[in-house]
Amino acid sequence: MLVAAAVCPAPPMLLPELATGAAAELADARTACSDALSVLAASRPDLLVVVGACDPDHHGAYPQGARGTFRGFGVAADVRLGEGEEGPRLLPTPLAVGAWLLGRAGWGAAPLEGFGVAGPLDTERCLEAGRELAVREDRVALLVMGDGSARRTLKAPGYLDERAAGFDAEAARALGAADLPALAALDAGLAAELQVAGRAPWQVLAGAAEGAGLEGRLLYEDAPYGVGYFVAAWS
Repeated sequence: MLVAAAVCPAPPMLLPELATGAAAELADARTACSDALSVLAASRPDLLVVVGACDPDHHGAYPQGARGTFRGFGVAADVRLGEGEEGPRLLPTPLAVGAWLLGRAGWGAAPLEGFGVAGPLDTERCLEAGRELAVREDRVALLVMGDGSARRTLKAPGYLDERAAGFDAEAARALGAADLPALAALDAGLAAELQVAGRAPWQVLAGAAEGAGLEGRLLYEDAPYGVGYFVAAWS
């Protein structure tokens, strides 16, 4: 059963060495992520699964010890998903950001795994993937990595879309309230148009949390670069 979850944004800019002069702009987001991870540790899980979006070729499980890298972003920074053999595949970037957050927090509360969920995956398959993760152990926790719309402002990566703010507001409300029906109701087609990287991981979370009776808190909400970033903790 799912006993806790943390929802965090997944921009590589969370790493101060990548943000350089803008590192302070995400300081509050990093602090909120640390607070959310403390909720996961306090839940005493038997297994923590880091969930994040990826392309279809990288969908599926990643073992403890899997390596991720940020060298493609111009810095010689590598991360590992806990201790273990490296595994055959590099972590997708959202999972690598999750691994960085866990390493920064000194995670040692439970074994780790990663799960890459293909961004185009339809809602029902996302929900089913979450249900399957939730029964992996008696006490499962999820670290769910995903961003809101990348079309919040004129300078956003996807340029401005007037629908983006409303979509993100509903997503933030649902994440903060642990509102499973609302997360399941997020429109996959609209999310794709709005460049919402978190839709599929959030719906995996909704499937995993069915019947768990968790309550949520929204710890952070902002769009500093025209992209919606949210942090929530469920317990």
